[in-house]
Amino acid sequence: MHIPENYLSPQTCAAMIGVMAPVWGVSIAKVKKQIRKNRSLVTQMGIGASFAFLVMMFNVPVPGGTTAHAVGSALLAVLLGPYAACLSVTMALILQALLFGDGGVLCIGANAFNMAFVISFLGYGIFVLCKKLWKKKGDTVGAFLGGYIGIVVAALCCGVELGLQPLLFRNAAGDPMYCPYPLYISVPAMVGAHLIIGFIEGGITVAVYSYIKKVAPQTIYNPTGELVAAGAQAQGRRTWRTVMWWIIGVAVVLSPIGLLASGDAWGEWGSDELLGWLRKYHLKAVLPQSFTRKQEYHAAFSDYTIPGLDSGWQAAIGYILCAITAILVFVIVTRVISALINRGKSAEAVMAGSSNSIGDAGMASAAAAGRALAAETNDVPADATDISCSFLASGDMASGTADNASENHER
Repeated sequence: MHIPENYLSPQTCAAMIGVMAPVWGVSIAKVKKQIRKNRSLVTQMGIGASFAFLVMMFNVPVPGGTTAHAVGSALLAVLLGPYAACLSVTMALILQALLFGDGGVLCIGANAFNMAFVISFLGYGIFVLCKKLWKKKGDTVGAFLGGYIGIVVAALCCGVELGLQPLLFRNAAGDPMYCPYPLYISVPAMVGAHLIIGFIEGGITVAVYSYIKKVAPQTIYNPTGELVAAGAQAQGRRTWRTVMWWIIGVAVVLSPIGLLASGDAWGEWGSDELLGWLRKYHLKAVLPQSFTRKQEYHAAFSDYTIPGLDSGWQAAIGYILCAITAILVFVIVTRVISALINRGKSAEAVMAGSSNSIGDAGMASAAAAGRALAAETNDVPADATDISCSFLASGDMASGTADNASENHER
């Protein structure tokens, strides 16, 4: 489902980034609010990105001689919330494009729309709907259907994006400039493959969700914000991280299984393969203009291969090293983000302390000035001035205490 370079027009790429920009903006704002209640969410998102990355490494053969893969977005939406899931999967897609050449750099908007947005939000919506419809086992049914329907609809969107290209963009000779497959080919091809992959996506979602629900139910995303005891919440998060890291570790070791599937995913072919598929579909075997003038981005570890480790059992080692590299990148990124958040919190605390100190100094100065004025005018005894200033100071301190208590309660 990763749309490569040259398959979408620059106009389409720009439009899809424009569509995703507000989605990313809203997701960031929502996640910031979640982080105020759960500081470890940043770490969980990094783990989620690692999980999605690894799931997408397992290519599965499908009828027609192509391959496809699950994504994991629906599971992350159920566990972390759709906003955090959207950002986690986007992070995985960006790394795939930049470091491994999986998906076009210019197509990040389209790929994020399909895999990070559609699956996450639609999958979570179906999960919530099923919980409301069936009180018993509704969440289990919803987890499976959310994963299944989410990835099938995402494939439909991908097929439409590809199929619109020959309809909208042709050269003077009438030949397609970008993806050459019309809607009546691209949509059935994409949807058909993912009607099968949907069982894997749904199965992964319901299996991991059911286990997390059993061992750490308090960590599952709860938009109502119901409070859970701090100790139970901390223990639950530790359990959540342990379970997910075990899953990721096993997936890393088994990841070379993804190399066994022969053939590329539908619509992710190079020039030679593309001509062959054009003939297969009885279309004019002419390379689109974008392929004849292509300017490809060359990733460091294109197709998840490491130079010198690209054949036989060495390719399996290279595949595993690529997976480990991605995980390390996600860990580093999330640690940097966590450090920045903690630094911001520390700065706020220092500013609050400085404000309190300035306020106390101001009250002391006011008291001294009052005593001096009373001594000069003999209007008010010095002791009375001290009492009044002490009363004001105690009132200010009480107000500050109440504000702090309110803030702590909100937190």
